[in-house]
Amino acid sequence: MKEGLKKSKILLSAKNCKTDQRGCGLKEAEAKKLLAEYGTNELAKAKKLNVVLKFLVYFKNPLLIILMVASIFSGFTGQVNSMVVILAMIFLSVILNFYQEHKSSKAVEEITKKLAITASVLRDGKVKDVLAKLIVPGDVVLLSAGSIVPADGEIIEADDFFVNESVLTGESFPVRKTPQTGDKLVYSGTVAVTGFARFVVVKTGTATEYGAIAKELNTAPEINAFEIGVKSFGFLIVKVIVGIVLLVFLISIFKTHNQAGFLQAFIFAIAIAVGVTPELLPMIISVNMARGSIKMAKNGVIVKRLSAIPDFGSMDILCTDKTGTLTKDKITLIRYLDVFGKESLPVLRFGYINAFFETGIKNMMDRAILEFKNLKLGKLKKIDEIPYDFSRKRSSIIYEEAGQRVMVTKGAPEEMMRVAKHYCCNGAIHKVTPLDLKKFNKVFEDLSAQGFGVLAIGYKQINDKKINYKREEEESNLIFTGFLAFFDPPKVSVKETLVFMKSHGVEIKILTGDNHLVTQKICEELDLHIKGIVVGKDLDINKLSHVALGAIAEKNTIFARLTPSQKEAIVSALRKRGHVVGYLGDGINDAPALKTADVGISVNNAVDVAKETADIILMKKGLQELMEGVLEGRKTFGNTMKYLMMGLSSNFGNMFSMIGAVMYLPFLPMLPGQILLNNFLYDNSQLTIPLDDVDEEYLKKPKRWDMKFIRNFMWVFGPISSLFDFITFYVLFGVYHLQGGAFQAGWFIESLATQIFVIYIIRTRQLPFFQSSPSRFLLVSTLSVVTLAAILVISPLGALVGFDILPLKVLGTLFILVLAYLVLVETVKRIFYTKMYPQNNL
Repeated sequence: MKEGLKKSKILLSAKNCKTDQRGCGLKEAEAKKLLAEYGTNELAKAKKLNVVLKFLVYFKNPLLIILMVASIFSGFTGQVNSMVVILAMIFLSVILNFYQEHKSSKAVEEITKKLAITASVLRDGKVKDVLAKLIVPGDVVLLSAGSIVPADGEIIEADDFFVNESVLTGESFPVRKTPQTGDKLVYSGTVAVTGFARFVVVKTGTATEYGAIAKELNTAPEINAFEIGVKSFGFLIVKVIVGIVLLVFLISIFKTHNQAGFLQAFIFAIAIAVGVTPELLPMIISVNMARGSIKMAKNGVIVKRLSAIPDFGSMDILCTDKTGTLTKDKITLIRYLDVFGKESLPVLRFGYINAFFETGIKNMMDRAILEFKNLKLGKLKKIDEIPYDFSRKRSSIIYEEAGQRVMVTKGAPEEMMRVAKHYCCNGAIHKVTPLDLKKFNKVFEDLSAQGFGVLAIGYKQINDKKINYKREEEESNLIFTGFLAFFDPPKVSVKETLVFMKSHGVEIKILTGDNHLVTQKICEELDLHIKGIVVGKDLDINKLSHVALGAIAEKNTIFARLTPSQKEAIVSALRKRGHVVGYLGDGINDAPALKTADVGISVNNAVDVAKETADIILMKKGLQELMEGVLEGRKTFGNTMKYLMMGLSSNFGNMFSMIGAVMYLPFLPMLPGQILLNNFLYDNSQLTIPLDDVDEEYLKKPKRWDMKFIRNFMWVFGPISSLFDFITFYVLFGVYHLQGGAFQAGWFIESLATQIFVIYIIRTRQLPFFQSSPSRFLLVSTLSVVTLAAILVISPLGALVGFDILPLKVLGTLFILVLAYLVLVETVKRIFYTKMYPQNNL
């Protein structure tokens, strides 16, 4: 009851306010009180954990839980030193991960603040743009085509206002909203398609219809190509780890029959699992992507979805509109011609009337008409309007002048010629014949071939004042009057970008609602290779299978006169054929394709629904701004793969070595705490991988996950690491007769050095240092950690973790072994890439 009274009071206050007065809407002071009462206008979100709880969540890792339990058992059995070392290593690893990911997430939060959706609201009698989350019940909100409705409310004024409610109802056809009819409610999350409206907000946040649904359906977002690859890799390593760790555990049990030995074998096997698991992978990926997003933000590219960055690196097709991308996005009206191509002022006047009275967002052609010349229209009165839609490709204004009502229509020439039955030339009206249509079309095609964008103008007089102007059927029997020709010059600077995209394996496809001749002319001037051209009317997506549509999409470059559904279908068909597709768009008609693409890209001045749907926002529209995104995506992917490949070449080799060690040696080759220390130091040496340089050659092609490559890499380079471990075992135990702490110190330094230094080799296909050098950050971190480990094994400090001091001659021998290992890995690397993977696809 109380809620109902509040709603009535809100609506009564808004309706008593005349919308043409400046006093409409709330006062800022009232809005602040209501915000405190109702809360922010946001959907239910995952509750943010405080810093302490966020830190504790890191201990949910199953392996860490097992290790902690095992360490407690160690304490109960008298192995206090082992317990302390294991717990210390666990906490240090967690702190390391927490710090890096927390820093990355903070940086991303700062970037996403720039992308908050705003709405036009009447406050203190003025129209203000406020953050949508600050809207409160009682606010009067202004909507136009492309706006996302920010809250639930009731229409108090509307002019040809249609809303797409498919997000709630699933129905794709727009619904007309008026204050006079029963259908006057608008809902949060729906999208204004045409016209203009004002509505008073009744419900916000979780109280809205959309909020209630979001609360009920807490579904996980769809994972993208890069995340699928990470998941597949995870399954691969889990299978290998489980098998080998179980084997090591069983062998260790077989060799020890007392309680302490059983517990040590258990801790040892789990420590191996931790040591070989690439547990830094999430952090490496997170830091890589956060660094990329911060760098891109400095260049005017804002990343909403971090995983879109590596997807950028995988992108091999970019679909984009022509206007503002290939052209300067500065449309100017150049010519106004009659049906036979002669200059005609009546055509200009009709076009001006249509543009002047059209509601909603003024498109660029409308603005160009109004800016061309300030015409004196006299005493004209607008009666009604049939707004533009993407199927008719026309818009009509009904106005009254000197007691006579007239419908003036502008739109795509081919659509206008289809509904015209007469034409006007030199003030005389003639019936259109097939020959006339050919002549009209010739004028249109000539203008298009010169690079002009063309609109056609028609009109008819209306004698019946009771006619239903809202019926689109009324746009018939028009009198065709002529053409308006616009020019949007090509961007000469985009040539460099097109060359870059081609040389880096990204194919450009133009998906536009414009004429194919205009688009072809622009592409030719920019030297964009055109494989083929398809016009929307020849593309029946309802009859074509996705296989046939995919083939058409691959074989052609220009797709003209497309509807939004055709754009979406083309993007979807390309994805089904194995391409990673980016889509650049800024209009409401681009939203479906933006959502379907692997990487949706929009611009800062785009309509709300385009910005909301996109993964990446450009501060200004153009292909040049995307070059940095492509490179950063490939750098992110490349540095992530460096970490994985290093782990595959050394960590998995160590697992194989453990099997031999527990069978061959009468003692453990390393204690659990030593393994964890080894792993901790190794992880620290790799924290600078996201700052490493990536070879120019690597950046030339799109990158994809290739599980076959990863498995082959593991089975080739893992055994090499094991081979040198076995040689080390023989040298330490068989030649120098070391046992216990001395042996463990020797294998500790050899294992750590080979794991760390191999990054110099696998980070590039080229010759390390001579052709490709690591960044100074990676060089410093790797050398520092190995130096620290060397000090540990030749000084009394090693006793803290159970090491005996290692003789210098043994250290020298191990240095030679490490050097020999690196030389062999480099040799095998060259054979591996030359014979098995000559193409640099990963």
